Amino acid sequence: MPVPEDVREEMLSRLRRVEGQARGVQRMVEEGRDCTEIIHQLASIRAATYGASVFLLKHYARECSTAAGKEGGADERIAELIELMLSAS
Repeated sequence: MPVPEDVREEMLSRLRRVEGQARGVQRMVEEGRDCTEIIHQLASIRAATYGASVFLLKHYARECSTAAGKEGGADERIAELIELMLSAS
């Protein structure tokens, strides 16, 4: 299922933010910064990627329920969604 333009733009924005954070952590390591500072930044990256995953899963869940209502096959779509949710956590 292709990602709609508005969802794609939001995901790209979130991923660019994560990319910037990752570069920042790389610089911190290169500069020999304190471990606790680096750990805090890594936790921020983890939270940002989790947030992006949840955002995309919410979109997918809405699309799945709409498509299942129109096309049938709700059980298969729900099982697929559950698997995606479990792999994202």
